Amino acid sequence: MLANRLRLFCCVLAVLNAASELAGAESWPQFRGVNGSARSASTKKLPSVLAPNENVWKTPLPPGHSSPIAFGNHIFLTAVRDDKLFTIGLDRASGKIIWEAESPHAGLEQIHRIGSHAQATPATDGERVVSFFGSSGLFCYSTDGKSLWALPMGPFNNDFGAAISPIIVDDFVILCQDHDTDSFLMAINKRTGQTVWKTDRSEFPRNYCTPVIVEVDGKKQIVVAATLRVVGYDFNTGEELWTVRGIARAACSSPGLAADGTIFVASYAGSGERIVVEPFVVAARTRDKNNNGTLEESELEENGAIQRRFSQVDRDKTGSITGDEYEYFRGLFEKTRNVVVAIKPGGLVDVTQSRVVWEFTKFVPFIASPLYANGTVFLMKDGGILTSVDAKTGAAIKTKRLWANGGYYSSPVAGDAKVYLLNQKGELTVVTASAEWEVLSKADFGEEAYATPAIVDGHIYLRTVGHLYCFSSNAE
Repeated sequence: MLANRLRLFCCVLAVLNAASELAGAESWPQFRGVNGSARSASTKKLPSVLAPNENVWKTPLPPGHSSPIAFGNHIFLTAVRDDKLFTIGLDRASGKIIWEAESPHAGLEQIHRIGSHAQATPATDGERVVSFFGSSGLFCYSTDGKSLWALPMGPFNNDFGAAISPIIVDDFVILCQDHDTDSFLMAINKRTGQTVWKTDRSEFPRNYCTPVIVEVDGKKQIVVAATLRVVGYDFNTGEELWTVRGIARAACSSPGLAADGTIFVASYAGSGERIVVEPFVVAARTRDKNNNGTLEESELEENGAIQRRFSQVDRDKTGSITGDEYEYFRGLFEKTRNVVVAIKPGGLVDVTQSRVVWEFTKFVPFIASPLYANGTVFLMKDGGILTSVDAKTGAAIKTKRLWANGGYYSSPVAGDAKVYLLNQKGELTVVTASAEWEVLSKADFGEEAYATPAIVDGHIYLRTVGHLYCFSSNAE
């Protein structure tokens, strides 16, 4: 009897110790880490050199663009294999795949030519994992891969596919979806999959900004950047509270956050030259050959601004552009601004004049999100141009082209006074997380990369199109 009690006591103690370790461990629970900050809070050392052949482990994976997330002893991500959609759980220590859960679908949605049907990054709270597969819907699993609930969605009007990631905050799964029609922001009960509230965002066409959470007077707000404006929503109701106007006609990156809550939004919609198109009545007078009151793709100026964006301008996907659709985009071309803005959250209604701290209009990133670290905002522009900006004033500090040029779909992440930058070609640059940053190392992974690395407890998890790598300072 005494022996049994002793064994029971030891088991309970082991469970409590494990729970204590887990509670104290760092996590990276969503796209770009805790609240999208893209920063590791751990004091553990991180490697300054990441060599593809000198890793802790390397695991082959089916393709996907979603970023790895980590909680406790697990890593989660999504992938596509043989036109099937999977959420995958891996052991964080070994990289071994522990489970795969297939998400059923009626048909795969149309995606961008370099896109993936596994674009959105999953989110976890340590008890459940939520994955989003665009028009296939939202799927929730336990951390050991058991299906808990599913919420069908779509189909969405967007030939680039869905890429905005869900986040889990308190009892809610927060999901924003901006498509050419029927855009929305919603909160879902994370335990049941039931909709708590849903806010119409039909004003906004396709955008790709994963929301972040800020606190104002002790209350949470959801911040989303989109076409021409940034919006703050009430966390509990979805009501729009404030807006900042004067950004680009598309938002493909997500906000960066400073420790004091300042929001950094980068929005870029093409070259610095403003696009000018003639009014619809003028265009229709010479181009509406069949006199049906609309413009078909074949009637537009060949390779002109409207024809090149035909699938976007034709928001309702009828195969023709109405006067309202045409004029809407003509207005976007006139108003768009490539800009980085720093915003102090708060206020009500239009706070453009009162809450914008500074603007920066050079070297604006397209997809890579701004990174705040050590009082500095890092901006990673396509072509390999890295700029550091003073977070308080917006003053440019240093701009230089990295050896790794090309596109940057992965966002920069920081930890242990280092910044890790990964381009589409799979070329990695490590720099110091300082205003006058310096290059520490370079590496070529030999595979394309679209995912943003995760940093947890002194380990970096880096995904290419074919593998997931783990690195730590012990592997140097």
